[in-house]
Amino acid sequence: MTAQPAISVRGVEKRFKDHAVLRGVDLDVAAGSIVALLGSNGAGKTTLVRILATLLPADAGTATVHGFDVARQPDEVRESISLTGQFAAVDGVLTGRENLVLVARLRHLPDPGAVADALLARFSLTEAGGRRAATYSGGMRRRLDIAMSLIGDPPVIFLDEPTTGLDPQARLEVWAAVRELAAAGTTVLLTTQYLDEAEQLADRIAVLHEGTIIRSGTLAELKRLLPPARVEYVEKQPTLEDVFLALVATPGKDPS
Repeated sequence: MTAQPAISVRGVEKRFKDHAVLRGVDLDVAAGSIVALLGSNGAGKTTLVRILATLLPADAGTATVHGFDVARQPDEVRESISLTGQFAAVDGVLTGRENLVLVARLRHLPDPGAVADALLARFSLTEAGGRRAATYSGGMRRRLDIAMSLIGDPPVIFLDEPTTGLDPQARLEVWAAVRELAAAGTTVLLTTQYLDEAEQLADRIAVLHEGTIIRSGTLAELKRLLPPARVEYVEKQPTLEDVFLALVATPGKDPS
């Protein structure tokens, strides 16, 4: 990680008519880290991401992405980022490989086929690469979507609620893909309303509530805000998610 934040936000405000969505947001994201922006529906997470991705102007405040000012240098910001929204931007008519080749050509990269094949292998989609994307499961479509966002090696990626609507197994597939991004040095700003997702993935967590960041820090730092835990013996029962994942991992076999 470098000393200069990959994303820096100071006093960003946004209002839609009489409704203030962002009320002075301050946020830093270190290069090569995963930061989870945690908040309930309507907290302003997507609005902030759209501002950082130059899709929406802020009413006040400043923001930089990869050293470029979002308001004054939008072209440079767009060259430095990729944005994956809440719904996979995959063309179902095309095969997985054709989706990747198309984006590589749009980015004017040499040898789009080689780029596509490398990403299919990286995201364990090689065998499905020749199938139409419409036949993919939700997790496969999301992995393909993230693979498409990596074409051109953008240093900063925004993932806006990437596991919305996915089943537990598909969520784990996406989590693995996100961890791989950070391991390769990509900076990830992840918005989510799922507490377990932030806990599993993020180096740091920022809590966005009513338009402002009310707390931020590592998971350990945030846990220290509560009173010390009491040690009690509690018989832990498996969750429904535990049961589901055990059953689908060994179909037809008693998980006990």
